[in-house]
Amino acid sequence: MANISTVAVSALYGLLTGANGLLERIDEISRDAGSGLPTLLASDILQRHVAADIAEKTSGVRYPSVHVFCEKVVNELREKFRRFSGTADLVVEIRVSHEHMDQLQKVLQTYAEVVTDLLDSKRGHWAPGVFYTGGYTIQYGPVKRGGRGFLQSAKVELTVNGSME
Repeated sequence: MANISTVAVSALYGLLTGANGLLERIDEISRDAGSGLPTLLASDILQRHVAADIAEKTSGVRYPSVHVFCEKVVNELREKFRRFSGTADLVVEIRVSHEHMDQLQKVLQTYAEVVTDLLDSKRGHWAPGVFYTGGYTIQYGPVKRGGRGFLQSAKVELTVNGSME
């Protein structure tokens, strides 16, 4: 059963880092609008569920950063004779930092929109036994101290369906 979380997170990570993924879309927005979005590198997209304060203390994190992880797996046994047939709740957590608090919200919302636009365009079969039918929830966190002065995060939560032998 735990295999679904690994497969689903890897598939989502591949969509974010692959061709026409998050990096290309952010570069496109920056060029078109001249918005001056902070640069996101491939090394800033991580398959890791770690609190921001711990990440800053242990791994020298850069901002913005994107964390992809599985938050919950539910085996509903919807299909007979399958080892797993249910859902996995995935999260794309975006963290941004800035010296000025008033700059955070706009940047964070732009990054969240890019992630959700990407998800909207990638409905369907993601990997063997993993399907995304659409839909997501965005939760914006409060501004906190951290990073280059202030830190804010947004969680884009989505559910994928899985069916594994």
